[in-house]
Amino acid sequence: MADVTLKDIRKVYPGGFEAVKGIGFAIPDGGFCVLVGPSGCGKSTLLRMIAGLERISSGECRINGRLVNDVEPADRDIAMVFQNYALYPHMSVYDNMAYGLRNRKTPEDEIRRRVADAAKILAIEPLLERRPRALSGGQRQRVAMGRAIVRKPQVFLFDEPLSNLDAKLRVHMRVEIKKLHKSLGVTSIYVTHDQVEAMTLADMIVVMNAGRIEQIGTPLEVYARPESTFVATFIGSPAMNLLKGSVADAGTVAVGGTRISCETGNAATGTEVLVGIRPDEVALKPGAPLTVDVTFAEELGPSRLYHGTLGGQDMVIQVVPHAADPAATRLGIDIPARAVHLFDAASGRRL
Repeated sequence: MADVTLKDIRKVYPGGFEAVKGIGFAIPDGGFCVLVGPSGCGKSTLLRMIAGLERISSGECRINGRLVNDVEPADRDIAMVFQNYALYPHMSVYDNMAYGLRNRKTPEDEIRRRVADAAKILAIEPLLERRPRALSGGQRQRVAMGRAIVRKPQVFLFDEPLSNLDAKLRVHMRVEIKKLHKSLGVTSIYVTHDQVEAMTLADMIVVMNAGRIEQIGTPLEVYARPESTFVATFIGSPAMNLLKGSVADAGTVAVGGTRISCETGNAATGTEVLVGIRPDEVALKPGAPLTVDVTFAEELGPSRLYHGTLGGQDMVIQVVPHAADPAATRLGIDIPARAVHLFDAASGRRL
């Protein structure tokens, strides 16, 4: 196992396009880091630079203290699991898993032992003689992970490995990947655009946007204290409400003609702000002066979303289904001061 340290990593393509803009952070030995962000934010490019599949324009990439900028991918002691499985169609599952070891001239008895161990961990022992075309998507992804496991690398790299699977299988495979990491303890870096995958898998989340880091933290830190409106709306489902407002006085913000209590810190009276409120932090309170005018309700089974307006601006609240009438047109609400997040209206950064 190994730690991974990135220092001021940049990727500039011919023509001047800068895909990754000075990124740096460290992943501890045995950590599970998820790079999350929208398509085109640079997360896969960053992963490929760590793997050695893309050249680093400037900066340093170290694996277990060793500078690997100019080290060939095969010599970095990493294993990568791709979105498209990348299995050899003419080979059996066993031969796919053994292929890399044979290239390294590993003795056959050692290969058999490693493949058998990996197959047992992944519950694919009955599949070893099959060809990839005879496997389901989930089984193919297990084989791809098995091929990585047998190499016993210092670092696992996952490039959106579940994006080709259906929703139910993705949930199942998330659990399997988490179990696998807990069992093996190998440092892992995982790329996804799915914030649910990021929240459920990571010890450490790196939220990326337009080639830069927006925030680094544990899943709960990033969810509970987003450092920008981008993070606030990207992490969490349904997304955080953002309402235009201004600081009315110490401890209150104005949203339209509505006053909301919150911690205003050092923000001066009159400061233009964006008021962030997560839908699940809102409590129903019949008869309260703070009200949401409901447009429609959305049933999700374990919860219900009410879509409406507060102070003339769009607002979503999330409650348990029996908490109110689904046909209600106005709901009294309570928003705890601790649940209100304030962001600078111009920069989008947390105040």
